[in-house]
Amino acid sequence: MSVSIRMKRLGRKNRAFYRICATDKRAPRDGRVIEELGTYDPYVPETDARCLLNGPRVDYWLSVGAQPSEAVRVLIKKYGSKGTHLKQMEQARMKLAMPRIVPAAGEPVFVPEVKSATPPAAAAPVEAAAAPVETAVAPVEAAVAVAEAPAAEASAAEGSAAT
Repeated sequence: MSVSIRMKRLGRKNRAFYRICATDKRAPRDGRVIEELGTYDPYVPETDARCLLNGPRVDYWLSVGAQPSEAVRVLIKKYGSKGTHLKQMEQARMKLAMPRIVPAAGEPVFVPEVKSATPPAAAAPVEAAAAPVETAVAPVEAAVAVAEAPAAEASAAEGSAAT
């Protein structure tokens, strides 16, 4: 069985995350693995903190003849047990592990004024507009009363004529 060291894609759409794995060369990219050797997250802001490898296990698999893919070969060269960027990787990891200091917000630069209740001048026209409605109702009621009065007189006249 020939073994290759390659990346297995995980994560969601448009947000990839990779595991560096020792796999059978015939297995599919995201298929069964023999051993997981590390991770690679391309979305970590610090470039040198993106890769995490288990150095002794990577060395073991290379010693027994495992062939790394092109991308993994670059990562092993930089971040393996004898990598060229090990100091930068440690510094980047320490920087990410530190708590983030967020400055206080302070006073706001602009605060909009909140307008108070409606001014008294605006309230008077509303009352004036309400008054004609009340007077308009009174003539309608008077007209209904006038219309009903002749009908009442006519029914009374019919009643007296019948006697």
